[in-house]
Amino acid sequence: MPSDSIATNGKAMKGRSGFSRIWYASGYSAAGLKTAYIGEAAFRQLVLLNLLLIPAAFMLDVSRVERALLIAVVFLGLIIELLNSAIEATVDRISLEVHPLSRQAKDMGSAAQLLGLILIVVVWAVILL
Repeated sequence: MPSDSIATNGKAMKGRSGFSRIWYASGYSAAGLKTAYIGEAAFRQLVLLNLLLIPAAFMLDVSRVERALLIAVVFLGLIIELLNSAIEATVDRISLEVHPLSRQAKDMGSAAQLLGLILIVVVWAVILL
């Protein structure tokens, strides 16, 4: 199949533009958040962490930039967990068979989350200590 027809077919599958696209994309995003919350314990734990640390960031005597950093890094933890869960779901969708490349993908996603958690600790420690 020529690349032009693939691009045309891909555009046809998108189907929406403007505010309609934003509306439907918001629905898909909400569904993704709901799926992660229901199906991923790590995501629920990070939501709890966000519910504790974000209000704490507003109570601390720090500059606006520091407050923004404190909040941004905990949100980043959620973002990384969503991407990690998406990688795991994709790998599992392809095959539940144990394969070295599947393991690498899952391990790297997990490593990204570990680095995100370390970043949260480091940023909070640098600002508060």
